[in-house]
Amino acid sequence: MSDIDAMNVGPRWYVAHTYSGYESKVKANLEKIVENRTTKSSMGFGAQIKSNTEKDIGTILRDLEPHDLMKFGLIPELIGRLPALVSLDSLDREALIRILKEPKNALVKQYEKLFDMDGVKLTFDDAALERVADIALERQTGARGLRGVMEDAMTDIMFAIPSDDNIQSVRITKDVIDKKGKPEITLKPQKTA
Repeated sequence: MSDIDAMNVGPRWYVAHTYSGYESKVKANLEKIVENRTTKSSMGFGAQIKSNTEKDIGTILRDLEPHDLMKFGLIPELIGRLPALVSLDSLDREALIRILKEPKNALVKQYEKLFDMDGVKLTFDDAALERVADIALERQTGARGLRGVMEDAMTDIMFAIPSDDNIQSVRITKDVIDKKGKPEITLKPQKTA
């Protein structure tokens, strides 16, 4: 019998899905299935009253087991091929802001580098980045939607910068993101002859 290299066994399959549009139906059905399995109900004077608090889909899926998926309607042949069930939490505002600023190739760093190539210092107000995250949350696009929000706000100024050698710095405010104002531009000091 030969040993099998676990790191080289061929393709690994991942099944993932976001329930856009169907979230309420999926959430309600899975919540009932998981709740029926995990909660103990009782009757009478000493019974504990269950509260109908709204739960996030990620919280519900944390307690999900393969048997729950069968009750939900997936066939056992498919469930058997899913050795691990993992739930991911939804991204919140703080996580989206961190995604904008912290990774090595973060959007803020990319724009700063682009402006730096033209000799312009670019800065973003914290309120502007918070607004970018809020718009992505409103659109329910998550981290992938951040680029679209940023491009929408930055396109005009990106085309104006290369044609004007007098610009020293640009500051992006919340009003720029909301399209209610213009970026704050600082010009280079005039050279006297």
